[in-house]
Amino acid sequence: MSRVASNPITIPSGVEVNLQGSHIAVKGSKGSLELDINPLVQVSEEDGALHFKAVNDARSSMAMAGTFRSLVNNMVVGVVDGFQKKLQLNGVGYRATMQGKKLNLVLGFSHPIDFELPEGVSAETPSQTEIVLTSIDKQLLGQTAAEIRAFRPPEPYKGKGVRYVDEYVRRKEAKKK
Repeated sequence: MSRVASNPITIPSGVEVNLQGSHIAVKGSKGSLELDINPLVQVSEEDGALHFKAVNDARSSMAMAGTFRSLVNNMVVGVVDGFQKKLQLNGVGYRATMQGKKLNLVLGFSHPIDFELPEGVSAETPSQTEIVLTSIDKQLLGQTAAEIRAFRPPEPYKGKGVRYVDEYVRRKEAKKK
């Protein structure tokens, strides 16, 4: 049984939460996000906090209550602070540059890769081998980082490829003669 839904979300000052039926909108200093709530979840706002409760005692209803509590909490954190993902390029000649709204990647292929960033995600390249993605939407940020990483995932023999900064790549030993 999930106990995540039993913790209320305190709404910080400067954040406006609009709850209309099964639709919730969160607006803060960095932007605004919207979400449709599952009918198995009941949301109420009391004393500057959001409370989530399962409609019935079904296992799926309790699971959805915890899931939507986490989703709404990520929305509140996103509009206040935002989220950030860092990627690192390992390999000879691998580099990344920003050109307007496009991320230009050279990853050892015969052609450069121009990746169009989705609306709501911004990127910067502090060095040629680092990419810093920022967004207020945690799901969109993670999906964008995964799509960039999928162009050249890290391989286990030399460790070349695109990896998250906190990712550990388990190395294999090369074949013996």
